[in-house]
Formats: sequence, structure tokens, C-alpha cells
Amino acid sequence: MKSLCIKTNNTESINYLLRLLDETKLKDICYSCNQFKNYKNIIIHYTDKSIKSFINTISNYLSFLVIDKYEETIIKKLIFINYFYFDSQERNTVFEIALNLLSEDDLNTTKDRQTIIFDAFYNYLLKNNQIVLNGFINFRLKKYLEILNSVIDNAVNHFIVEREYWEFISLLKIYINSEVSSRDQVHLIYNKSECILLDENKCVIDIDKDVFSAKYLSDITFSSNDYVLNTLLNLVPKKIYIHLSNRTYDEFINTLQLVFEDRIEICDESDSRESRSLGTEDFDRKAVSRDGAV
Repeated sequence: MKSLCIKTNNTESINYLLRLLDETKLKDICYSCNQFKNYKNIIIHYTDKSIKSFINTISNYLSFLVIDKYEETIIKKLIFINYFYFDSQERNTVFEIALNLLSEDDLNTTKDRQTIIFDAFYNYLLKNNQIVLNGFINFRLKKYLEILNSVIDNAVNHFIVEREYWEFISLLKIYINSEVSSRDQVHLIYNKSECILLDENKCVIDIDKDVFSAKYLSDITFSSNDYVLNTLLNLVPKKIYIHLSNRTYDEFINTLQLVFEDRIEICDESDSRESRSLGTEDFDRKAVSRDGAV
């Protein structure tokens, strides 16, 4: 026989556990919920001999409870403790990113968290007959909290990069709106592997790769596309026609649209007459044969 007492004043947690106990497939079990001086106690009596099977089941229930009912509160608390210098809106943004990272990750991460929580409860309940739920979560789930802290740190990194990205976009918009255009139009042939810039006469525009004369090279790197962006910033064309191969929308194209806004026109090469008339395959061959004229 084994008896357990789970102590908590959290009504939602009590209802959650009572529902699971109502649905349990364990036989030879009875339970009650009573108010005592400091806590409401869920008292469970198990009369069969399979004690480990009983503890296994209760530990599973408690691990489900932590993930479903406590995890978001714990994440908010950890963000507040570790990133107290963020304002409330920034902390809320980090919280949402952290939840997205947890939900977008594969199922193995959830299993890992649940396994760590389960092991902690199981090992404790093998040797103890009562557990104060909040105290256990706060002080005996160190490995689980380490995982959440790692997710939060990752979320903060995402947040900082995103913030810097939008600051970068804002600065470039201010720059191009203050400069005089030196070209009426530029054509960008784009297929991820390489970029080709053409003027209105379909002549190749050399991409400026001089780092020292660059108006901008990003810490939020676009690799070789940085040089294309820098060339466009030097030219500040009134119109940029982007000719995409195989509908190749990516971060770089999205960035160009954000920076140059209504100066951008997307021409899908698969159905654009103008794109086909540019003879992009011929320009690809010319680009390969010329030194640095990509």
C-alpha cells in the first residue's frame, strides 16, 4: 500500500489533477481533496502491490501539470528575473518569441522537458509520501529550469536581432529618401546563387565590393548580397525591377522591398514578358566570363 499527499492552494492545479485521477486506469486507488490549515491536500491511497507503477502514473500526471499549467508562468518569471532591465513591452515580446520557439521545435524537446520533470517527481515520490507542489517546482526542477533559461536566452537573441534589423531598415529608408537618384531604373536579376544588376540599356552594372567606400555593410549579414545592397544605395535608383527566378522570395528580397518601398517592382521571370526580353541566360554567361562583373 502507498499513500501520497499533494499540497497546493492552486485551484486550477487541483482541478487538473482531480480530472486526471477521475480518468485514471489504475485500479485499487481512492482519493480525496481536503482543506487543511495551510494547503488544500489531494490525498491518494493505492492498495495494490505495484507501487512503482502507481508512482509512475502520478509522476506522469504531475509532469503534464507542470508543462500545461505552470510553464508559461515560469517563463514569465525567469524573463523578469534575468532581463529586469527590459521594459514590460520588451519582456512580453521575448515571452511570445520563447513560446513560439517551444511550439516550433520538434516533439523531442517537449519529451525532453517532460522526461526531466517526470524523473524528478518519480525519484522524490519513491522516498516521500507528501509533496508541496509549488516548492517542488521552484527548488527541485533545476535541469528543467535550465532548459527554459536556454530557450529564453535564444528568444532574447532573436528579439535583439529583430530590433536591430528594423533600426537598420529605418536608417536606410531615411538615407535613400534624402539622396538624389543617379539612375532612373535598375534591373536586378536574382536567383540566390548570384545577382546581376543591369541599367535601363541592359548593360551590366559592376557591383561595388570596396568595403572601405561602402555606405553600408550589414552586421545582419546577407553575405554577397550586402554588396548588391550597397551598390543600390550608391545609385539610389528611382525604380528597381527585380526579376526573380523560380519565385525566389527570401530575406534579401524582403529587405529590399522594405527599404526601397514603392521604388520596387517584382517581375516573376516565369510569366513576365519583360523579364524574358532581358535575356537573363545571356547575361549569366557574360557575368561568368567577366572578372568581378557579377
